[in-house]
Amino acid sequence: MSVRTLPLLFLNLGGEMLYILDQRLRAQNIPGDKARKVLNDIIMTMFNRKFMEELFKPQELYSKKALRTIYDRLAHASIMRLNQASMDKLYDLMTMAFKYQVLLCPRPKDVLLVTFNHLDAIKGFIQDSPTILHQVDETFRQLTEVYGAISAGEFQLIRQTLLLFFQDLHIRVSIFLKDRVQNSNGRFVLPVSGPVPWGTEVPGLIRIRKPSDHPCLETVPRCHTLYFRMFNSKGEEVKKIEFKHGGNYVTAHKEGSFELYGDRVLKLGTNMYSVSRPVETHMSGASKNLASRTQESIAPNPLAKEELNFLARLMGGMEIKKPSGPEPGFRLNLFTTDEEEEHAALSRPEELSYEVINIQATQDQQQNEELARIMGELQITEQPRQSTTKGDDLLAMMDEL
Repeated sequence: MSVRTLPLLFLNLGGEMLYILDQRLRAQNIPGDKARKVLNDIIMTMFNRKFMEELFKPQELYSKKALRTIYDRLAHASIMRLNQASMDKLYDLMTMAFKYQVLLCPRPKDVLLVTFNHLDAIKGFIQDSPTILHQVDETFRQLTEVYGAISAGEFQLIRQTLLLFFQDLHIRVSIFLKDRVQNSNGRFVLPVSGPVPWGTEVPGLIRIRKPSDHPCLETVPRCHTLYFRMFNSKGEEVKKIEFKHGGNYVTAHKEGSFELYGDRVLKLGTNMYSVSRPVETHMSGASKNLASRTQESIAPNPLAKEELNFLARLMGGMEIKKPSGPEPGFRLNLFTTDEEEEHAALSRPEELSYEVINIQATQDQQQNEELARIMGELQITEQPRQSTTKGDDLLAMMDEL
C-alpha cells in the first residue's frame, strides 16, 4: 500500500461531498446566504492549514469508519445538521462516485487530474471568499510539490491502494444506473471506447520490422475492424486479413494541465449534479451478503490505538465552528421526503451503518501529550482528569465538541 494515498482520497471524497450538499441545498430551497455560509464553513474547515499538514504526512489508510468520522465532523462544521440516514446516504454517494472515477482513470497519474477537477470546482463555490481561496490554492501547491515528482510506478501503487479501499463497495446509485454505467449488482461497466491514455497509440497497429528480403506485416485499425496488411520486400501489399474487435478508440488530442489554472481535459471529478436530478442509493444483494461477513467488531483490536491516534492528529488540526449568535441551524435531508429518510434508516443493514467509531483501546498509563496539545488547540475548558487510555480521552473529547 502507498503511504501517499490519504490526501488524494480525502480531497476527492470531500469534493464529492460538497457537490452533493450544494445540490441538496438548492433542491430544498435553502436561502442563498445560508447555503453559502454552510459551504464556506465546511471548505474553510476542510482546508485548514494544520489539518492539511497532518493529512500530507506519509501514512497508511485506515478503516472506512475512521475516515467516515472525519466526514461526519466536516458535514457538521457549520449550521447545517444531517441525521444518521442522510449521513449514510451522503457517504455512500461520495464513495461510489470517486470509486467510479478511479476505475475510469486512463492512467494512474490521472487521479491527480481528478483531484484538480474537484479543487477547481471547490474554488467556484468560494469565489467571494479570498481567504478561503488562498487556503485551497495552498493545498494545490502542496499537491504539486508532493506528487509532481512521483514516478508512474508510485502512481500505480496509489491507484491500487484506492481500489483496495473501495473493492467491497457495490452500492447502486440511480444516476449511474440511468446512465447505464452501473449494473444492477452495483458493479461498474467499464467502457471499451473513447480516448486512449495520453502518450499511447490506438490499439491495433502492429509494426514488424524485418530485413528487406522478408515480407513486412502491418495492422491498421479502422472503426471496429482490425486490418492486417502484409507487404513484400518491394513494399507491395500481398495479403490482407481482418477481424472484428469490440472497441472504438481514438487518440487523445492533448494532455490535461497539471498547473494551477489550465484545461484538465479529463472530465472525471467534475460536478455531475450540476444538472439537478434525483439521486437514490440502494444496497445490492452482494453488498447485503457481504455485510454479514464484514461486520467490524466493537471489541478491542490491535489497530484500535493507531486508528484513534490517527483521528487525534487530524482532529487536532481541524477547527470545528459551532453555531453562534441568533442565526438558527437547519436540518438537511438527502432524501426526497422525511418518510423516505425514515425508511432508509430502518432498512439499512446495521453492519453498513457507520455509527461513528466505538472502540475501546487497551490500558496505557503514559501521559498523553498529543491529546493535551489537541485539547488546547480546540480551546476546551474542563476539570483535570485522572490518567486514562488514549482511546477514552479521544472519545470523550469528541463527545464534548
